Amino acid sequence: MSIDRLPGVVLTDHFLEVPLDHAVPDGERLTVYAREAVAPGREHDEKLPWLVYLQGGPGCASPRPLGRDSWLVRALDDYRVLLLDQRGTGRSAPAGRQTLALRGGPAEQAAYLAHFRADAIVRDAELFRRELLGPGERWSVLGQSFGGFCATTYLSYAPESLREVMITGGLPGLTASADDVYRAAYPRVARKNAAHYERYPQDVERVRRIAAHLREHTVRLPGGGRLTAEAFQALGLMLGTGTGSYVLHYLIEGAWVTGPAGPELADSFLQAAQGHLSYTATPLYAVLHEAIYGQRSVSPKGTEWAAERVRAEFPEFDVDAALDGDRPLYFTGEMVFPWLFDTDPSLRPLKETAQLLAERTDWPDLYDAGRLAANEVPAAAAVYADDMYVDAGHSLETARRIRGLRAWVTNEWEHDGLRVSEGAVLDRLIRMVRGEA
Repeated sequence: MSIDRLPGVVLTDHFLEVPLDHAVPDGERLTVYAREAVAPGREHDEKLPWLVYLQGGPGCASPRPLGRDSWLVRALDDYRVLLLDQRGTGRSAPAGRQTLALRGGPAEQAAYLAHFRADAIVRDAELFRRELLGPGERWSVLGQSFGGFCATTYLSYAPESLREVMITGGLPGLTASADDVYRAAYPRVARKNAAHYERYPQDVERVRRIAAHLREHTVRLPGGGRLTAEAFQALGLMLGTGTGSYVLHYLIEGAWVTGPAGPELADSFLQAAQGHLSYTATPLYAVLHEAIYGQRSVSPKGTEWAAERVRAEFPEFDVDAALDGDRPLYFTGEMVFPWLFDTDPSLRPLKETAQLLAERTDWPDLYDAGRLAANEVPAAAAVYADDMYVDAGHSLETARRIRGLRAWVTNEWEHDGLRVSEGAVLDRLIRMVRGEA
């Protein structure tokens, strides 16, 4: 067992063998990793309650602490924290083009990845709970974004294992299909675009100029990917964070340099754009992004590239229509499109696998409305009123359907409020589940 001491926190590694398919406990197994974080001097405090953290994503590893930082500033006052690397991420059987090639062809890879959704993540967490706390002990859950989806699944699957549940920016629509999700998302993204251009009106022409150049020229990113006009639009993903509009503006203002042949997109711009657009570090984010909404009782036809299909209903996101007229070109948000598997070299080998997952029609349901309606676990959720990634309307409808859940609706923070609030968001949720706020 590896132990690491950083300023203000003691970290301990934990590994656990779990079934690939929890319905077949004697079948193939995976190694899942989690990092325990505790305040110095409290390592041996057996009365210190556990809090398991479920990260956003899908396909993103749990945070790597640099000390007692971010929301751990508050969490370590009251908890021993378990930072779970969800299966397929970090040190938990990482899944990407290199490792998935060992599974066989696209059909085998898709069948494997079908076991990497919230239902399996929750069952992995349950095995960790039994291993670390004992079968009859309860722990608390903190879920951020997709981690909140997982926390809602946890309340559906194993509420008897939970002391309390806290969710930030991640109450899912219980019966929202992928089409419903994106039909609600595009107007939210449009509002974020309008706000950006109101703040930076000079960016209207700058963005149109870049998009027109990308329409007329083949532009390669430093890693070999192609920067198309649609890929450039995907930089709008950052508009959902508290400082994202500023970062996007600074990126755009430094886009051009003058070379021997005249104006061209700067290497520094292309390098920075690649950092925001590449899925090399998080391939499952792209491969499984729409699959997290699949439920056979809700969308029996599967997800079928919902973001791409629904986009046609919102012409303000059409590049050619914008360039043919004089209106601003809108960036897209948290949407994954099939062409990504052509433009991003790290995703290209997974194109057929992603297509098979988009066509899959037998996704198990993730939420139990009856159990949630009878919930007895203290629960609280921060619902960000201006959240670009998770629809506040869907979240509030779900809040009404989970018995006893208290919703805190705020526009003080964006979707990244948990990370950037230095513990303030978590403190409010802790006080809410305890009835102190």
